[in-house]
Amino acid sequence: MKFAAPLVSGRLVKRYKRFLADVILDADGREVTAHCANPGSMLGLKEPGSRVWLSHSDNPKRKLKYSWEIIEADGALVGINTAHPNKLVEEAIEAGRIEALSGYASLRREVKYGKNSRIDILLESADGHKTYVEVKNVHLMRQAGLAEFPDSVTARGAKHLQELADMVAEGHSAVMVFLVQRPDCSTLSLAADIDPNYASAFQQAKDVGVAAYAIGCDVRQDGIDAVKPVAINV
Repeated sequence: MKFAAPLVSGRLVKRYKRFLADVILDADGREVTAHCANPGSMLGLKEPGSRVWLSHSDNPKRKLKYSWEIIEADGALVGINTAHPNKLVEEAIEAGRIEALSGYASLRREVKYGKNSRIDILLESADGHKTYVEVKNVHLMRQAGLAEFPDSVTARGAKHLQELADMVAEGHSAVMVFLVQRPDCSTLSLAADIDPNYASAFQQAKDVGVAAYAIGCDVRQDGIDAVKPVAINV
């Protein structure tokens, strides 16, 4: 995934109200407020003074012209925009970088399913068999090389696991893909101390046949690509 235009660098002042971040731009020293498309706690990724990169929009309908895309943390560039993972996983599937999800006849995004939900990606084989793919963004690293999910309590995430389990019960396939938006992790685990309910729901879904894969990202100032398998240790 390439960014539409070069990113703007700056220093983080603070992240607040979940979706706002104040940043001092390197170019002219102005302080701007950027949209932070990330509902999580961003544990370890909101230290004041951190180097960050923003995208800029000329859309006159947008109140905030800047969006926070990347932060430098632990010596690596980390993607924090949770609007990107579905596209990144779609690109990885189409490029054959998630081997278990290759070879399907069609791929569709945001398809209605279950009681009142939309699946991130629906794969269908030539014979009509469906595979429901839920994507979760990961960027928490508390131990070197170990990515963890979630970084805050996510009742919605537990709900998604139950819905995937329901699809398996109906005879379909279901997969959870963890998209690790950082290049410095080789293994992924669940942060059961942060959300024990999610960890329990994950195990229950796994026990009934929901599969799980993780893929790590190459994060650059000009773009982000999901490129390498990450082992899951659960």
